[in-house]
Amino acid sequence: MATAFASRTDAYRIGITGAPGAGKSTLTDALIRRARERGESVGILAVDPTSPFTGGAVLGDRVRMQDHVLDDGVYIRSMANRGHLGGLSEAAPKALVAMEAAGFDWILIETVGVGQDEVEITSAADTVLVVVTPGWGDGVQAAKAGILEIGDAFVVNKADRAGLSDTVSDLRAMLALGGDLDWEPPIVETVASRGEGVDAVWDAVIAHRAHLGEAGLAAGRARRRLAELETALAARFRQRASQALRTGTGAALVAAVEAGDADPWTTATEIADG
Repeated sequence: MATAFASRTDAYRIGITGAPGAGKSTLTDALIRRARERGESVGILAVDPTSPFTGGAVLGDRVRMQDHVLDDGVYIRSMANRGHLGGLSEAAPKALVAMEAAGFDWILIETVGVGQDEVEITSAADTVLVVVTPGWGDGVQAAKAGILEIGDAFVVNKADRAGLSDTVSDLRAMLALGGDLDWEPPIVETVASRGEGVDAVWDAVIAHRAHLGEAGLAAGRARRRLAELETALAARFRQRASQALRTGTGAALVAAVEAGDADPWTTATEIADG
């Protein structure tokens, strides 16, 4: 991975998130086609829920992207989240660095789906697309999920369904509550299964990229690397803590906590400082 990190390029990352069933994979497929029409290469990291039976990625065969499997300019990697919160997986940052080292022009990152903790995509992508559908739910739930804060553009997919105008109005009203913003996230209507509106989505990505500029991109990527360092440190500390709890003094301290003879917080300090 050290070699891959040293060889990384400035591939532009697009995050695609939204509730399950919103059409994220179909939109991803359409964006792949758009990039390939421009002669540009694409790497795709698709994170899916972990199967409770096999531990693998549900829909890992990426059935909606089969048109690209023989294209040398496209690489598709499915990855199970394995219970990791945030919408991605613990291994995702390493996989993304490897894709950058491979020299792709674009990297598309499709998350598991938006929940109240699934906003990790903001630190992994340069531009985040939030995909919703007509009748997606009320604005309070959207605010709780945090998607109004993470979206650089909002895609109302399946726009041929009833309730489109209400959904667009709700989005505009909720976004207006955000006050004065440097960037006003556009709302794009699509029917991704028919390719309708995909050019407008692509234009929104290009516009956001131009808005960020070189300075904005550099600052965002610096924050991303810091977040990756913090994640790596946390994983390492968890591993060390697990080992400490199973051996020697740590095992004795754990037994004291289990017996109710010591409190977890003081014990945690003793183990960490020891």
